[in-house]
Amino acid sequence: MRRLLAAFAALLFLGLASPSLSAGADPADQLADPAAEARARHLFKELRCLMCQNESIDDSHAPIAADLRKVVREQVAAGKSDAEIKSFLVARYGDFVLQRPRVTAGNTLLWVGPFLILIGGLGVLVLRGRQKKAADAPLSAEEAAELERLTSDFDNVRNP
Repeated sequence: MRRLLAAFAALLFLGLASPSLSAGADPADQLADPAAEARARHLFKELRCLMCQNESIDDSHAPIAADLRKVVREQVAAGKSDAEIKSFLVARYGDFVLQRPRVTAGNTLLWVGPFLILIGGLGVLVLRGRQKKAADAPLSAEEAAELERLTSDFDNVRNP
């Protein structure tokens, strides 16, 4: 068991310590300009793999992530800004391609909606509690007399 744990720790250390093991680090695909490559690598970390969904395209080994890395490098080489590249990818794949999606009305509703439902449910519970307290209130003299009149007919039927 100790050997298994030691092997796992060694693999974990190698995976964390070596950035060249990430999927986006293939030397054959890198841009000639180191500054442009660094900018592309920064963008890779901000874009989500559409297949893996929980990984950036920098970490993903999926074919679509490799295609997205190629597109980003082509756009960087063409001189496009980071915002233009992200807008291009969002227009093509939707907000899901961004690791940190933009704030829109739909996104806001998704984040705030459950809290609104919770607040509404609590409001219903409070109103029902108040109604129950009102129903438990003692009868007025008129209500008591009406109840006595209605139930006296049943008493006569049961006990002739």
